[in-house]
Amino acid sequence: MDDKAKILLVDDREENLIALEAILSSLDQDLVRARSGEDALKALLTDEYAVILLDVVMPGMDGFETARDIKRRKKTRDLPIIFLTAVNSDPDYAFRGYAAGAVDFISKPFDPWVLRAKVSVFVELHTKNKQLRDQTALLREQAALLREQATLLKARPAGDGPDPAGDRRVGDRLASVQEQAELVGKRVPAALRDDVEELDRRLAELRAALDGQAPSAG
Repeated sequence: MDDKAKILLVDDREENLIALEAILSSLDQDLVRARSGEDALKALLTDEYAVILLDVVMPGMDGFETARDIKRRKKTRDLPIIFLTAVNSDPDYAFRGYAAGAVDFISKPFDPWVLRAKVSVFVELHTKNKQLRDQTALLREQAALLREQATLLKARPAGDGPDPAGDRRVGDRLASVQEQAELVGKRVPAALRDDVEELDRRLAELRAALDGQAPSAG
């Protein structure tokens, strides 16, 4: 399994892409090129990226227009964008860039240390968010298994008698899953909040079913 994050480099000039790759290669992540705004949007359709380095001045679709399109898409609206600008660029670029959804600006020629430091922050954030998503998915699978076990216990023939040990095992596992879900919920970003709330709701329903009670409204 490849745990490397993808970083999208968007610039119409070959020499700028080469410079970016040389500076960021030490981060040991997947560096993906796009030579235009259109190419960048196509790349975002198929892969997940940690951060985009986006040139402002490009022929055709410029950086501002590209950023606005990225932010309109539900899948990529939370993707951080760092704009790349010339050192003598229009002062109005900063205002337009932040309005389009940029999180930062870096002027050409790049300071290698500054560029790597800023990109590494977003790579680390992306990695942590991915881990939280994976944990949430695992907890959801565990909740589904517990639901099946609880259903089997409730559906056992009356002649079999109660199974306190089985009920207790399922209850203990459910308590463990709920505890893990609570810990994950404290750390998730806004983009994952809906998933965790849905998981909490399912766990509450499972607890109510296991206790033989109807879940409370709300």
